[in-house]
Amino acid sequence: MRSTSHGLFAALALIPLLAGCFASGSASDTNATTGRLRVALAVPPVQALSPYSNDATALGKLSVAEGLTALGQDGAAAPALATSWTRKDITTWVFELRKARFHDGTEVTAESVVNALDHANAAKTKPRVLSDVTLTAKAEDADTVTISTKTADPVLPLRLASPALGIFSAKAYATNGSVSPVGTATGPYKITKVTGKTQATLDRFDDYWGGKAKASGIDVTWIADGAARTNALRAHEVDIAEWIPTAQARLLDKDTRHDVPSVRADSLILNTATGIFADESLRAAARQAVDGSALVASVFGGYADPAQGLFGPAIPWAADLRIKVSGQATTAEVQSKTQGKTLRLAAYTNRAELPEAATVLQQQLEKAGFTVQQDVREYTQIEADILAGKYDALILSRVTLLDTGDAVAYLASDYMSNGVYNIARLKDPKVDQAITAAAEEGDTAQRRQKIMLAEAEILRTNAVIPLVHEKVVQGISTNVEGVLLDPRERSLINLDTRLK
Repeated sequence: MRSTSHGLFAALALIPLLAGCFASGSASDTNATTGRLRVALAVPPVQALSPYSNDATALGKLSVAEGLTALGQDGAAAPALATSWTRKDITTWVFELRKARFHDGTEVTAESVVNALDHANAAKTKPRVLSDVTLTAKAEDADTVTISTKTADPVLPLRLASPALGIFSAKAYATNGSVSPVGTATGPYKITKVTGKTQATLDRFDDYWGGKAKASGIDVTWIADGAARTNALRAHEVDIAEWIPTAQARLLDKDTRHDVPSVRADSLILNTATGIFADESLRAAARQAVDGSALVASVFGGYADPAQGLFGPAIPWAADLRIKVSGQATTAEVQSKTQGKTLRLAAYTNRAELPEAATVLQQQLEKAGFTVQQDVREYTQIEADILAGKYDALILSRVTLLDTGDAVAYLASDYMSNGVYNIARLKDPKVDQAITAAAEEGDTAQRRQKIMLAEAEILRTNAVIPLVHEKVVQGISTNVEGVLLDPRERSLINLDTRLK
């Protein structure tokens, strides 16, 4: 099976980025003459832009890093550093590389690809995209790489499009296991400077294999506060601002405000391993108490749809294939089960709607008899406690198709017993079996049906209570064109993004 797709990043639509806090006045004048884009992003780097963390998303949005493949507009794998690929047998794929250079001037070779994938496999905390698969890469010659998996992986080309599996030059990898993308990636923009968790400077990489980008560079600022991002755009201090809070959207002029249905799902994740929700009947009580539809108008200002499951309207095939959930625990005496039970509820501030959602859910849960203690902080401050299981419940905003563009990787990382992002700490053999069956299915139609079977098994456990599916609001200055509006939130700036 050989790919014949063309076009690394098809223009998806116009979408805005968020730019940081620049001094007013001179900054606005300077960027017009230099051709540099000013972008504000919402989630500050957790691990100095390491591709093995959530920071990988920024590397993709800013066109810094590339993998062997890219996720095309149609959801299929498209060529990137690999020009084509062939499936040799059920566990073996052969990739042919294009002529390309790293930002440090060295050539992209089969050996450098093997080195990058070997480091990802050996990472202390594996990228989520590798939570359900082990890759073995081998250089056949300078331009050919063979990649094998222990078991059949029908969507391996899609998996390799993950931002977490970007290919970097040898000098990116330190002996302590850390990875630095500064000056070591292959995209049209190279990182020249990172200032803590607040700013980064990117310059155009003139030796990029796909041609020169139309902007001369990108000045990135991370602004966790949604209102501050909105105000930076209104004050012309940034050209692109991502994730405009729905409460702020009405403050933007119509021609700078853009919304798109997103594969982002907001859910209440329950800790099934320790604390009160190790009791399945108390999880059932929480499910019966929570009504996500109440958030649509009150918190999201209409920029959301009530959740029917894990997958929403931006994944059009899901609704027709959805399976009725059966076997869920229920509790007729909710008040008697919940009385005196203290629930530690976490949310984070990077998405402005989540703290408001926490207040609404607290009221719903307390009405059902729970005592709720909230902990609301910026994501980088709360992530370690979340992963350590220190909360009973978390309001999580999750891009379900972020890692591979295939829903199985999301289900495996978040809900399998060995999932690397299993915040619910769920260990359920039926869930594991259902996700494994979907992962092994190569036929697209059958794979989708098995994905929805797995969804039903997950919902049966009450480990997750779907709330809403968001419509993402992006802010873009009228002096910018070519910004990508991507329902999967993986793309933002490409070769054609520029100031008018």
